Amino acid sequence: MLRIEVENIVKRKNGKLQFGLTIPQGWRGGDHDLEEENNPVKQFEFSKSIAITADNLGFDSIYAYDHLIPFFNDDIEKNIFECFTLLSATAIITKKIKVGQIVTCNSYRNPVLLAKMLSTLDVISNGRMELGIGAGWYEKEYLAYGYDFPSHIERIKQLDESLSIIKEMWTKRKVSLEGRYYKVKAAICNPKPIQKPHPTIMVGGSGEKYLLKVVAKHANRYNIFFASPQEMKKKITILKDHCKNIGRDHKEIQYSVVLPCIIRESEEHINQILAKYKRKDKTVKQYLDYLVGGITIGTPEKIVQGLNEYIDLGVSHFIIYFKGLNNSILELFKSNIIDRI
Repeated sequence: MLRIEVENIVKRKNGKLQFGLTIPQGWRGGDHDLEEENNPVKQFEFSKSIAITADNLGFDSIYAYDHLIPFFNDDIEKNIFECFTLLSATAIITKKIKVGQIVTCNSYRNPVLLAKMLSTLDVISNGRMELGIGAGWYEKEYLAYGYDFPSHIERIKQLDESLSIIKEMWTKRKVSLEGRYYKVKAAICNPKPIQKPHPTIMVGGSGEKYLLKVVAKHANRYNIFFASPQEMKKKITILKDHCKNIGRDHKEIQYSVVLPCIIRESEEHINQILAKYKRKDKTVKQYLDYLVGGITIGTPEKIVQGLNEYIDLGVSHFIIYFKGLNNSILELFKSNIIDRI
């Protein structure tokens, strides 16, 4: 069964498939016991172990969430490591794997500062940095940390202007701009990123009327979080229209999706993990609905079938959020999924 499904993937894929994963960050770390214990030192040791294993196994990329507090009320006081600090540490202990964000909140850093941080991270990682960025959404976090929370449309317009500045900072000697939201005067970004003309820009979000226009204008990759194949198909169709309207070839943009994953050899073990991780106020079915209907929850055979549905749409970049994560789970996914594609 698995061999047949994998052969189907090989026939249908357009170019190389890429597999990344979310790095444990304390909260949403993948290891239930460590999350409950909430010991930051042990959680960071776990983060390092997963990053090194993923690098050694040949995963393409590893990503951190750019959140300052957890976004479930019951978890609000749990540990969550700051995104760029964690990625800097990850870049030092790994050798080949790309490091990125899903996704940077544009509102939290001036674009000139962000360009400088990312450029430095590209040097630290020897050309392995990716920029994942979005307009931001978590109002409670904004207010808790003292950031203004403008309207959805305003945040997207800020993102558009910010990306224009970041790209100029990476490619020009000096940058001056007096925009609607940002003012830059003879700003210099040295060192420049190692990657030329600049590192991958992955814009994440689900807005169709405004956000996808920013994707069409700026992105090398479009990413969406926990999207079903049906939702992904709709977004890709709209994105292609936006590209056509500005005269850009939509084939220049890679499609990416963040998917939850529980992979085990048996359904019995899968059910044990589901029962362990589901929230107390949710049934297993409700939890599976949240996990994109369980499309990548199950045995390797089932996960391959789920991936097929996205590959048929042209998705070539997968960011896996593993539940019940440990090093052996990464090895299982690598040997049963990645190595056979």
